Amino acid sequence: MATAASNLTPAWIPPALRLTQAGDGAQTVEIAGAWNLRSLEPMIADMTARLTEPPQEAQWDLSGVTRLDHAGAMMLWRAWGYQRAERLVLRPEHEIIFTHLKLVHATPDEPPSRDRLKFVVAVGEQVLALWEHMVGVVRLLGAVTLNFFEIVRHPSRAPWKEISANVYRTGTQALGITALVGFLVGVVLSYLTGQQLKTFGADIFIVNLLGVAVIRELGPVLAAILIAGRSGSAITAQLGVMRVTEEIDAMAVMGIPHTLRLVLPKMIALAIAMPLIVLWTDAVALFGGMVAAQTELGLGMRYFLSALPEAVPVANLWLGLTKGVVFGILIALLACHYGLRIEPNTESLGAGTTRSVVAAITIVIIVDAIFAVMFSNVGIY
Repeated sequence: MATAASNLTPAWIPPALRLTQAGDGAQTVEIAGAWNLRSLEPMIADMTARLTEPPQEAQWDLSGVTRLDHAGAMMLWRAWGYQRAERLVLRPEHEIIFTHLKLVHATPDEPPSRDRLKFVVAVGEQVLALWEHMVGVVRLLGAVTLNFFEIVRHPSRAPWKEISANVYRTGTQALGITALVGFLVGVVLSYLTGQQLKTFGADIFIVNLLGVAVIRELGPVLAAILIAGRSGSAITAQLGVMRVTEEIDAMAVMGIPHTLRLVLPKMIALAIAMPLIVLWTDAVALFGGMVAAQTELGLGMRYFLSALPEAVPVANLWLGLTKGVVFGILIALLACHYGLRIEPNTESLGAGTTRSVVAAITIVIIVDAIFAVMFSNVGIY
C-alpha cells in the first residue's frame, strides 16, 4: 500500500528537508519533494546551509524524492564530503546519478613509480628475443642440411617438383619487376654520375663507374631486396597459412618432415634463381645506363659494350653471383623461419610476414657489408 501511495504522489512537490530522531538517539535526514534545479533555485543558499547541520553518522532517507537531477544530487554529494553516505536509503531510479558522481569524483590512483631500469629491461628483452631467433634459425638450418645430404645420397627422394615450382614462382615471375627497377636505377645512376663526370671532362669513365657499381654492388643488393619483399613475404605467408590451417601438424602426424617438403625446396630454388636474377638485373641496369649515357654524354652503345670488359674485371661478376647465392639462401631461410613461428591467428600472420621482410632486408645489407670488407681488394684496380 505504501508503494502504491508513493506512486500516486504528485510529480512536483517543493523540496523539503527534515531531521528526525529515533528513541535510541539515531538521527535520520528525510529528503522529500522535487530536488531539481528549477525547484531548488529560490532556496539554494538556505538548503546548502541546512544540509551541513546533520551529523556525519546520520541516516539519509531519499525515498521521498519525486524528482532528482544532477544539481540536487550535487548539493547532497557536497554535503556528504564528495562520497556516498554510509547509511543511505535511495530509490532505484536515482541510483545511476550517484554512481555517475562517484565515478567523476573518484580519487585518482597514485601514479606508478618510475622504473629506472625500464630501458635496461627492454634492451634485455630484445637481446633475448634476438638470441631466440638465432637459435631457431640455426636449428632450422641444421635440419635442412641433414635433409640436403639425405637427398644427395638418395636423389629419388628429392622434391624435384617443389623445387621446379619454386624456381618458377620466385625466379621467372620476378623478372618483370626486377627489370623495371633495374632499368630505372641504371638510368638514374648514369644521369647523375654523367653530369658530374662531364664537368671534369671524364665522360668515358662512366663505363668504369657504372659497371663496377651495378655488377658488384647495386645489382645483387637490389635484386635481393626485391626478392625479399616479393618472394620472402609470399613464403612466410604460405607457411603461416599452413600453420593456421594445421597442415604442417598433419604432415608431422603422417611422418612427412616439413623441412624436406617445404623449407629445403624453397632454399634450393632461391639459391638457383637468385644468381640468374642478379645477372638479369645487371644486364637491364647496364642497358638503362647505356641509354642514359648515350643521351647525356653521347657515348655510343657499341663503345660502352667494348669498353666494359676492360673496365670491369670478371672477378666482380663472380662476386656478384656469389652474393646472389648467399642472399637467396638467407632470404629463404629467414622467410621459412618466421613462417613456421606464426601462431594460428590472422594477427600473427600479418606481424610475422612484416618481420620476415624486415629481417631479410636487414640481413642482406649486413652480409653485403661483410662481403665489401672481406673482398675489398678483389676486382678493383
